Amino acid sequence: MTDAFEEEAEPTVSIGEYLKDVEEQELEADLVLGGDEGKECTYNNGYMKRQAIFSCLTCTPDGNAGVCTACSLSCHDGHEIVELWTKRNFRCDCGNSKFGEFFCKLLASKDVENPQNLYNHNFRGLYCTCGRPYPDPDAEEQAEMIQCCVCEDWFHEEHLGLESSDMVPRDEEGEPIYEEFICQGCASVCSFLMLYPPTVFASVPQKTATSSLKEKEVAENVPPLSSEETNNASSSQDTLMTNASKEELLLGKGIHEENDGKTTIMNHCNGVAGSSEKCVLGLNLSEAVAKLEKSKPMFLCKNWREVLCKCQNCVDFYNQKGVGYLLDPEDTIAEYEAMAKQKREQLEQQQSSEFLSKLGHIEKMEILTGIADIKNELHSYLASFDPSKAVTSADIHQVFENLAKKRKRME
Repeated sequence: MTDAFEEEAEPTVSIGEYLKDVEEQELEADLVLGGDEGKECTYNNGYMKRQAIFSCLTCTPDGNAGVCTACSLSCHDGHEIVELWTKRNFRCDCGNSKFGEFFCKLLASKDVENPQNLYNHNFRGLYCTCGRPYPDPDAEEQAEMIQCCVCEDWFHEEHLGLESSDMVPRDEEGEPIYEEFICQGCASVCSFLMLYPPTVFASVPQKTATSSLKEKEVAENVPPLSSEETNNASSSQDTLMTNASKEELLLGKGIHEENDGKTTIMNHCNGVAGSSEKCVLGLNLSEAVAKLEKSKPMFLCKNWREVLCKCQNCVDFYNQKGVGYLLDPEDTIAEYEAMAKQKREQLEQQQSSEFLSKLGHIEKMEILTGIADIKNELHSYLASFDPSKAVTSADIHQVFENLAKKRKRME
C-alpha cells in the first residue's frame, strides 16, 4: 500500500544520453537547413539547386508560395508555417505578388513571381496520395513516410502501390537499404531506368527462413533429372536466350563487360554530357520506353545516378522528360547533407578561432587550462560510475567543488 501512495519518480536521463540527444537535434536541424544560418534572404541566389523551404498558410492559404529560412524567421514569425524540408530549383517568394500588400522585410525588391518554382499540395500541408497532413491529428500513431526524389512528395508505406510494405528494401533491423525512391506516378516518367542493369535497384527483401526451409524440403523431395532431361532443359534455355529482346541482350552484354577481371558498368561512356562516345544503351530511348510494361515504384541503390548514360542523346531525353537534374550530383539529399555537415564544421572552427583571437595570451591560456581541468575532473569523477547510471545535479556540484578545492591548493 505504501508504494501505491508514493509519488512517481521523475524521469531521469544520463548525461551521455542528454548530450547525445542535443547533438543529434542540432545536427538534424543543420542538415535540413543546409548550413543556412537564416540571416539573409536567399532570393538573390536565384533558383537554388536545393534549399530548405517553408510555406506560410497565414499569408498564402492556397499554398502557392514558398519562403526561405531567413524569411520564415524574420517575416513570418508567429504565422502558421509548414516545414517542407528541402525543394530543388526554388527561389524565395516572400513579398512577391502572391502575398498581396505584404512586403519582405529582408529584401523588398523582388520580381512579381518566380515562374520556374514548382508547387504541390505539400505547400498546403498535405502529403501522399491520401492527401493527409503530417503529423495527422486523426491518426493514433504517426506512420513513417518516404519521399520521392522526383516529385518530392511524401508517401505512406501503405500507399506506395506495393502488394505489401514488406517489399520495401530493409535490412534485418528494419533500416532502409535504398538511397532514393521514385513513386509510382513518377516511375512512368523514369521508366527508362528499367533499361539499365538490375544492380541500380535496391534488392528486394529476402524470403523468410520459414519459406526458405519449405523450398529446401520441396527441393529435397524432387528426384534429380536424367541426362536426357538435363540436355532438353539446356536446349530450351538456349532457345529462350536466342529469342531474347534487344534490350535484354544490351543489359546482359552491352552494359556489363569484363575489364581485366573486373565488371564495369557502361564502360562505353566517359561520363561527359555531349561526348562523342557511343550511347551505352544503343537504343532510341523514346521507342524503347514505349515498349516497356507499366512501371512500378522504384527503390534505387547507392550511387545509382552515376550509372546513368551521359551521351548527348540521353541527356536530351532526360531534359525532355524534365529530369535532367538526375545527372547533377549536388541535387541529391545525400550531397546536400554532406555540404551542410562541412559548413557546420567550418562554422564551428571559425567561431572558435574568432573567439580566441579577441583574447590576450593570458586569457587564452586560462580558458584552455580551465577547459582541460574540467574535462579531466569529469573523467576522473565519472570513471567509477556505471555508464547507464543517471548523473544528478549533486554529482555535477561535487565536480565543481573538487575543482575549487584543487585551485585553492594550487594558490
